[in-house]
Amino acid sequence: MSLLNAFRGTELLFVMHSLLLFFTLFLSVTFYSCKYTEPKIDKEEISDKSKDSLYQLYHYHYTLNKNLEAWSDTVKLAQLPFKDKFVTITKGDRVVVAEFMVQPSDTVDSVWVKVARDQKTQGWVHESTIVNNFVPVNPGSQAIFVFSHTHASYSLIIVTLVLAIYLFRVYRKKKLMLVYFNDINSVYPLMLCFLLAFSATIYESMQMFAPETWQHFYFNPTLSPFKVPFILSVFVLSIWAFIVVFLASLEELFRQLSPSSAFLYLMGLAACCIFCYFFFIIATSFYIGYLFLAYFFYLLMKKVNGRMTYKYRCGKCGALMKDKGECPSCGAINQ
Repeated sequence: MSLLNAFRGTELLFVMHSLLLFFTLFLSVTFYSCKYTEPKIDKEEISDKSKDSLYQLYHYHYTLNKNLEAWSDTVKLAQLPFKDKFVTITKGDRVVVAEFMVQPSDTVDSVWVKVARDQKTQGWVHESTIVNNFVPVNPGSQAIFVFSHTHASYSLIIVTLVLAIYLFRVYRKKKLMLVYFNDINSVYPLMLCFLLAFSATIYESMQMFAPETWQHFYFNPTLSPFKVPFILSVFVLSIWAFIVVFLASLEELFRQLSPSSAFLYLMGLAACCIFCYFFFIIATSFYIGYLFLAYFFYLLMKKVNGRMTYKYRCGKCGALMKDKGECPSCGAINQ
């Protein structure tokens, strides 16, 4: 029991140090490179095929034999050298990148890409057409596409609004526990919202200031924070931190509340997280998201500092206590 109490005593310090680290990383983004390092392909031991692949990966973000799926209703493939001859592929068709070609005289897009669905259905498209009409088939890129290029985000907003209105009415009638306003004795739920706001701010910042970096990540997603540009490493680390804090929030939630109350609290927490995500994406696009994020960080640190005044935990229910004696939550006497 003493070991558990010692662990709980270091909990707040760990949270504070983690938050300060993330905020320092965020402030340091402007002082570090936001782009992938260009590969050195002038070494003799590298084969010509490997040099071509590295060049294509760095400049076009994908290489030969990359599998793509069409998401536009129709895409026309030019049958070069015949300018007026095309074949058409439809939404859902999968193609493979077969060849690259550069046409310096092309005023629309100098880079052409040859894709093939099968032996009979293949042709050339502009490189910009690949970006705007195809999505990689790997699960990571598909997930990014769903939230960035479809109506799923609008559906989430509508569901969140309906859920927020319902929870607000329940809160007024039954004093429902909600994040920050009538919160549980834990900083994890508010920290979870902050991490999602932080991730959304980094995401939108990459879209605005380092679009090539985000496009490369879109075609080659990874959950490793290593060997990627600094801003992308911070983004991936924030996702991992979100997962860890989410698990910690669940543990605290079901330890302090009944299952029914915990379920309602989770609904409110989900609504808050979704609101933070979309709010900070929109706010960052107008350059005011950074101010809101700083204020959010201030509110979080204020709550963390408030929890520092609770020096004890109840030996029966685990509730925080400022002094020894009767527990305000379960009434147990702690000596």
